[in-house]
Amino acid sequence: MLHHVIASIPHVLDTGPVAGAHPHLVLAGQTDLKTGDLAKWLREVFGPLFLVIVSIVAIFFLFTREITRFVQFIVLAIGIGVVFYVPNVIETTAKAIAKALGVSLT
Repeated sequence: MLHHVIASIPHVLDTGPVAGAHPHLVLAGQTDLKTGDLAKWLREVFGPLFLVIVSIVAIFFLFTREITRFVQFIVLAIGIGVVFYVPNVIETTAKAIAKALGVSLT
């Protein structure tokens, strides 16, 4: 997306801003918003942050020797991580449970 912005900067500077419009608004209007890779981008941004937070809290529980809370936290973190990193896990799990219960999916 950044290369689209950079490629359009000379075009905006050559043509000049629209009368009464701010130059940044003209630049933003020329690029289309693409949301197809939004989930991938969010995983790339928040994934490492999630792992750092989980690591810090897990180390805290280990140093305070709260093994029960450590195990509970790790199980919860693994569950959240699976939902976060595997995009279709909720839909697939719901379909499997419905199929096992004999509920027809139409």
